[in-house]
Amino acid sequence: MDPRGTVVATKAAIWALGGGFMMSREVKGLCERLGLSSREMYFRGRCGVLGEVHADVVVAASIFFPADRVREWWEGGRKLAADEAADLYASACHAWGRRRLAGFEGARRLAELLAAIADGSDVFCAPLFAGWRAMSRPTGEAELAAHLLHVLREHRGAQHTTAIVACGLSPLEATLVGAPEAGAWDPQTGNASVARFLEWPEPYGTPSPEAVERRARAEEITDDLVAPAFGVLDDAERAELADLLAEAAATAFAR
Repeated sequence: MDPRGTVVATKAAIWALGGGFMMSREVKGLCERLGLSSREMYFRGRCGVLGEVHADVVVAASIFFPADRVREWWEGGRKLAADEAADLYASACHAWGRRRLAGFEGARRLAELLAAIADGSDVFCAPLFAGWRAMSRPTGEAELAAHLLHVLREHRGAQHTTAIVACGLSPLEATLVGAPEAGAWDPQTGNASVARFLEWPEPYGTPSPEAVERRARAEEITDDLVAPAFGVLDDAERAELADLLAEAAATAFAR
């Protein structure tokens, strides 16, 4: 399996596993304990690796949310220091991994392969990836696998942001079209619900055929940009990675 083929085969599992903790009981518990809304915790926690920055720095790294709402959520969570928020959010990720990947015998090997990819990747245009990669890593096998899954999710997210902008799409257009394989091109039956979840103001128009074509091209470019990172593994290791990710997803989402 070549690097790009591995990216295509594994991107859904990395995206789901790397973000699985974000709406978990572990994060909900943090929100309740700290008195933060779910969005305030999300932005302070996920983007806390950027430091105590101006809200527009967070907007720059989180283009798929409305800018005014990002500013509101970032500022709303300032009672929690950015570095502490990032540490707490990471701890929730680790706890989720400990719970969801319990019994997954391939966690250690999965973490080894993920670490090789993450540590061998460039950080160009990927501030959140760089920040999460620089964080202290847990020692537990399941916890480490969960952490590195999130790190690689941030890597793809950054490349995807670059591709969307390069293809001339607005973040809302890209959201309404969705991934080509999802077939969610009509916002009345497809990704309007995602846009609402991200709190884009309505009404939404129907994406143009040109937007659909650009979104499909952006997906291809994203895969192209991510692929070099997977070149650090040989063919056998990439095939092993695909198998381990499938097993991890089956374990994590079966309970």
